[in-house]
Amino acid sequence: MPLPPNRLKERLARDELALGFGVHHLRTVGTGMIAAAAGYDWLFIDMEHGAMSVQEATQIAIAALNQGVTPIVRCCKDALFEGTRALDNGAMGVVVPHVDTAEEARAVAAAYRFPPIGTRSWGGPPFAYAMLPPPNAEAQAELNEAILVTVMIETPEAVEAADAIAAVPGIDALMIGTSDLTASLGISGQIGHPRVKAAYEAVAAACKRHGKTLGMGGVYDEVHAATYIGLGARLLLSGNDQSFLMAGATTRAQFLRGLQPAS
Repeated sequence: MPLPPNRLKERLARDELALGFGVHHLRTVGTGMIAAAAGYDWLFIDMEHGAMSVQEATQIAIAALNQGVTPIVRCCKDALFEGTRALDNGAMGVVVPHVDTAEEARAVAAAYRFPPIGTRSWGGPPFAYAMLPPPNAEAQAELNEAILVTVMIETPEAVEAADAIAAVPGIDALMIGTSDLTASLGISGQIGHPRVKAAYEAVAAACKRHGKTLGMGGVYDEVHAATYIGLGARLLLSGNDQSFLMAGATTRAQFLRGLQPAS
């Protein structure tokens, strides 16, 4: 059974914007269908801040494999094993937050790549193959190529180490977690601050030198999003289910309140 296309990696290979739909609160297997219908390319299934289990995350991921979006899971840095379970059960990539050093990046890359590149264990037919994989060696080589492994840059230390992190084999993308970066810089919420722009410039340069993708999270306004995309950001976390629901519900409520007949 062939692997489903990783639409996220296909877009990045063409230097196109890849729009991610954050999943915090939705638990339905229809989540991927909703995201695809709304024009998104990948799911950002969040096990760092979302309260979902691996079981819930992988049910969403399995369903998404054939819904037109690519399921990606974020796990905590001290729970890399949750990422490997997610990859065995439908996810086509992992995002790991708070990676500050090349040593940490190497541990991430090793966890999610099969030998000889990494140390990921073969646990039987992964859901990505609909339970019908080719021989083990062929499947492992294909999965090493197909999945996306992303680390998040969220501190001044990580920005300083960006070149060394980007040089790590097996890491595909460096995503700046802009909200946490501003907090660690002592300028929380100031996403357009010159120090933030300088961080984007530094990480973008490191990505370009080493053939990696620059990612952007926590920036959704028209002004600053355009600036950082202009610097090279292509892997975009575009918001999450809560923010989308609040925006749509608020707009609809305001519209209907405005139709209140004058008494």
